[in-house]
Amino acid sequence: MARGFDVEEAFAHLCKRDRKLGAWLRRLGPIEANPQWRKPFDPVDALARAILYQQLSGKAAATIVGRVETAIGSDRFHCDTLARIDDATLRGCGVSGNKTLALRDLARREEAGEIPSLRRMATMSDDAIVAALVPVRGIGRWTVEMMLMFRLGRPDVLPIDDLGIRKGAQAVDKLDAMPAPKALAARGERWGPYRSYASFYLWRIADAAAGAKPVKRSQG
Repeated sequence: MARGFDVEEAFAHLCKRDRKLGAWLRRLGPIEANPQWRKPFDPVDALARAILYQQLSGKAAATIVGRVETAIGSDRFHCDTLARIDDATLRGCGVSGNKTLALRDLARREEAGEIPSLRRMATMSDDAIVAALVPVRGIGRWTVEMMLMFRLGRPDVLPIDDLGIRKGAQAVDKLDAMPAPKALAARGERWGPYRSYASFYLWRIADAAAGAKPVKRSQG
């Protein structure tokens, strides 16, 4: 399965299917295809980095990641490279106890063959990838959804629990409050099969409605 999708087709489809969202799309202009869709990546390494980046500023997380890379003598996080250092060394790099446990669980599952490779993911549905990865300690549905959208280029993902997505939907429909996740899922049905592209816009719409500078979002 090729990664990514035709963003021009997605733009036209969303404008046709949803007049309110379409008005925002025209106002904000086309969003380009994500260059990460064409770049190879390693799911285990990406998940390890997602764990390390959780609940930290980008700068703080990058510092910790750099220390761990130095300690393991590699820029790839895997069961074999993570096995080179003990928990105390990880903690010394600034990795929290919970994140240390999460990295160990990820490494154990990789060794057991439970983490699908990029090639294997190409044959799996979005739901199957979510089901395979959320059992990993520290990996929630949102993290997997970001991987599906930004790395695997899956066209039809709508992260209904994401606050930015909900705020964007609130602005599109001029609601007094953010829609509940269940209501957003129902609202988003008409955006299929390009709910990922709609999501890219909902984040920008939320930023625009708040008068904020756009927040860069990525996975891994």
